[in-house]
Amino acid sequence: MTEIIVIGGGIAGTATALALHKAGFDVTVYEAHPESAEDIGAFLTLASNGMRALAQIDASAAVTEVGFPLRAMSVLDAAGTEVAQMPLGEAHDPLLAYRCLRRGEFNAALQAEAARRGIGLRRGTRLASVENGRDGVTARFTDGSTATADLLIGADGLNSTVRESIAPRTRPCFAGESVFYGYAGEAPPVAETGRITMVRGGAAAFGCAVSPGGETYWFARVAGEPLSADDIAHGTPGHWRELLLPLLRGDATPAADVVAATTDRIMVTNATEMSTGTPWRHGRTLIIGDAAHAASPATGQGASMALEDAVVLAKSLRDASDTESALSLYEALRRPRVEHNITTSGKISRGFPTPSRTGRSAPAPRPGDSDLLRHLEWDIDISTVTEGSSSVAAAGEGGRDAG
Repeated sequence: MTEIIVIGGGIAGTATALALHKAGFDVTVYEAHPESAEDIGAFLTLASNGMRALAQIDASAAVTEVGFPLRAMSVLDAAGTEVAQMPLGEAHDPLLAYRCLRRGEFNAALQAEAARRGIGLRRGTRLASVENGRDGVTARFTDGSTATADLLIGADGLNSTVRESIAPRTRPCFAGESVFYGYAGEAPPVAETGRITMVRGGAAAFGCAVSPGGETYWFARVAGEPLSADDIAHGTPGHWRELLLPLLRGDATPAADVVAATTDRIMVTNATEMSTGTPWRHGRTLIIGDAAHAASPATGQGASMALEDAVVLAKSLRDASDTESALSLYEALRRPRVEHNITTSGKISRGFPTPSRTGRSAPAPRPGDSDLLRHLEWDIDISTVTEGSSSVAAAGEGGRDAG
């Protein structure tokens, strides 16, 4: 197998292309959107495990040019009392420290790195259908063009067209809360740059971090019924601000003041998740990232899990004896870990208690933590790695529910 098609030029798809290219495969990315940066309004945090995955595909430098590091977390209760503080992940290592980035800028940085390496990226090409054959797989696009390769990777997100060809009745479902994102240029200072502050409020969960330029990045998670598509499409920053402020003012925390200082940059989305057990592959087709295992944002692990996917998949295809063995290995290594994240994040979003919600104690390990370093280390043959064979602690343990 030498030729691979990746459908979707977002974080998961572009990172996968970088990893596959490093592993020696001929890879081309097809992206439906004509521009490089989708979802420019939202931001995300990359945990140390995600940063470690980026390092394995030599993409650290491209990503550290955008965003800013997060080295510590404070947790406040509804009374504004600090109930915990802790370092985040591997804060001592500049390449592995948590990072806060705008999603669109992160995506654009990865795409620029792919272009620098000569990886083909065809924008404005929307997938219509997938046809699996004995000797190859063909992607058919809405403009009438086609592409055939040995393997097709679907990294096309929540509303994946590739997933339709594998599990046509499977859809993402509402995870119990709506999530608001905003940026305040002149908010009262909450903490120094490099620290994320989490508020466990009575009516909403809130988090914020201050950039080196003094801008406060914030999010609020509000449990309840999903907002309608029409509400999301036509809601204004003023509308969202007035919806949030009564919820936040019931607590003696800085959250309401930060939101009140936000004038024109507020966006909202419904938290969604994929069901555990969703089929990931059929024939020469595989889905990864959110297309396969989207989780609510409560654990802050979505992008980091997608970056792990990219490295583990490339290594599996490189090291296994054949394609079927590689895909089986990949699924065996990834499914327990990412589905644990779906379940844990969903519980947080729905208000169920979890060991990590207060930050008073270290969270329980996720499946695969003990072997994660070996799964990601580029020079280790992944086909020799077995679950539970290593006692090395994985990166990215601190502040798992930081987003």
